[in-house]
Amino acid sequence: MPNLVLGVSGSVAAYRAADLARDLMRAGFSVRVCLTDAAERFVTPDLFEALTGQPCLTDVFDEPERGRMAHIDWARQADVLLIAPATASTLNNLAAGIADDMLTTLALAYEGPVIVAPAMNPSMFLDPTTQKSLRELRERAVLVIEPAEGDVACGESGQGKLAANSRIVEFTVESHRRLGRLKGKTILLTTGPTHEAIDSVRFVGNRSSGKMGAAIAQAAQMMGANLRIVSGPSEAPLPRLAQIVRVDSAREMLEAGLGMADGVDAILGVAAVADFRPKSPFEGKIRREGKPMIIEFEPNPDVLAALAEKAGPDARAIGFAAEPTPDTEAAEEKIRRKGLYALAINDISRRDIGFGADENELTLLFQDGRKLHCPKAPKLLCAFWLLENVFD
Repeated sequence: MPNLVLGVSGSVAAYRAADLARDLMRAGFSVRVCLTDAAERFVTPDLFEALTGQPCLTDVFDEPERGRMAHIDWARQADVLLIAPATASTLNNLAAGIADDMLTTLALAYEGPVIVAPAMNPSMFLDPTTQKSLRELRERAVLVIEPAEGDVACGESGQGKLAANSRIVEFTVESHRRLGRLKGKTILLTTGPTHEAIDSVRFVGNRSSGKMGAAIAQAAQMMGANLRIVSGPSEAPLPRLAQIVRVDSAREMLEAGLGMADGVDAILGVAAVADFRPKSPFEGKIRREGKPMIIEFEPNPDVLAALAEKAGPDARAIGFAAEPTPDTEAAEEKIRRKGLYALAINDISRRDIGFGADENELTLLFQDGRKLHCPKAPKLLCAFWLLENVFD
């Protein structure tokens, strides 16, 4: 039975942690709970000890076993650390490495997978400091369960509600189940858009946010893979432990990727690479003169096909096709032409799963004719699903 430490911080949503603890136990976890001082204003240690049959930590000097350091023992014994709800204070302290209570002290000593489920006022959630902390945590492979939209305790409305318990449990179970599945595998990932220069100021690009590629990178790292990443211009956080090269154009992406393709087990071409580029970029800035401007374009190299050829037949090449009207026949032709193992298709005409969205829905076509469908889900869960099926 996997051991889970449930950290509860001082949000009004702390009352939901009692049901969450029981739901996690029903899902097969042995649950121990750690409360912050502020959480104790809403719930009590006695409640969680009665529900879980385990001691509850509240103070950095707590010693359920005399002579033992509880924050070290619990950190070493845990398979998963889940903090739900996670307040702005707790998130900012985690990102800064501040250990000023039992929960953050335990988290600092813990070396396994960490999941946080934020809950707070929408303005606090969107505050630049909180968002910076969340980016920092994601770069350290902390998994974030996005808060829901709706009315919060103060009466305001927006993104800040603690995610549903069912979603938190599903996310935790699925994340734990996939731990270490890709240990020993090396993956080359391309992600983000490309920018093709028109002049020294302007470029031709696309609406790719890089979020799907970042989700795949985070999932792959959590599953134990060695990661090599070539990223176009994107603010989506990437795991720090990966080997990362940042580029602008398709030709730069190809050059960087060719230098990283040897010995990989798979290539995931998630990047939205521009098909064409201006043939003769202007040196300096083009001035507006009131006359029409004609720009001649030429084809860009096929980055994924070239990387797949360099990596060799033993490497599985997986492409992505962002289509406004998904076409299975065109996808099958692309698989044959590029020599792909599989192709993931997503419908960018839908605003709820298109560019920049936090959720996605994928159809995965294989070279042998198999077809799988991932229903709408957070991009991180889609990433786990994709990797699991690609390496099945």
